[in-house]
Amino acid sequence: MESTGILPAVWGVPAEFRNRLGDQVGRQRAMTCDDHLLLILHDPPAPDETQRDGQYFWRQPDGTWSSSKRGSGPQALEKHLDTFQELVTRFESEDQQADSATDYFAVLHGLAPIRRSSSNMHQTLQQAREMCPQDRDLINFRDRAYQIERAADLLINDAKTSLDFLIAKRTEEHADNSEQMAIASHRLNLLAAFFFPMATLCALFGVNLRHGLETIQNLSEITSAPAPSFPFIIMVLIGIVLGSCLTRFISKKIPGSKPN
Repeated sequence: MESTGILPAVWGVPAEFRNRLGDQVGRQRAMTCDDHLLLILHDPPAPDETQRDGQYFWRQPDGTWSSSKRGSGPQALEKHLDTFQELVTRFESEDQQADSATDYFAVLHGLAPIRRSSSNMHQTLQQAREMCPQDRDLINFRDRAYQIERAADLLINDAKTSLDFLIAKRTEEHADNSEQMAIASHRLNLLAAFFFPMATLCALFGVNLRHGLETIQNLSEITSAPAPSFPFIIMVLIGIVLGSCLTRFISKKIPGSKPN
């Protein structure tokens, strides 16, 4: 179908409509002239889409509707609203199945332009309703556009809430894991502190200190083995005492620190 400007050439619309339209669709809006009504609406936009495709609906004074892409009659505008409703329903299903931040972001990213476009469409249909107060079809179109806008708003809020909850849950899990790692690290430090003095004494005096057990060949000789040497016993006792003191010092609370 050939066009003069962006409206179909076969449309007998007032010349004022064609004069007021440029080469691009522009914003969504309603025009009236001599009881003719022209609606300039947008197709549902995709994410990151900068160029908008237009849908044009012409209502003649006798109530006859025509559209640039969806045939004639009021059902043409009804079909246009259906495309928005189907997208909102699809994103609602994706939101219910989402279980990761990426899934929720995809819902928000895809739904944001739909929400903006449906809001502008609702305002345009409200404007058209005021221009043609006698057309009750416009009341239904306006109300349905509001329902679509409202559903998109609620879905965006739900997805944002779910995303915030997921982030908070992951943060809490990471905090719990960090706390468990800190506890395990603290216990390891206490264990190292307890045996550090004994290891130091062994390094100073040598690990070959005679203790009376090095000559035992089998278990039957344990009862007859000579008693361990006193230096070995003293070194062990000193290591235990120093290890206990060092462990207690490490476990001591720092003044002014918050209790666990």
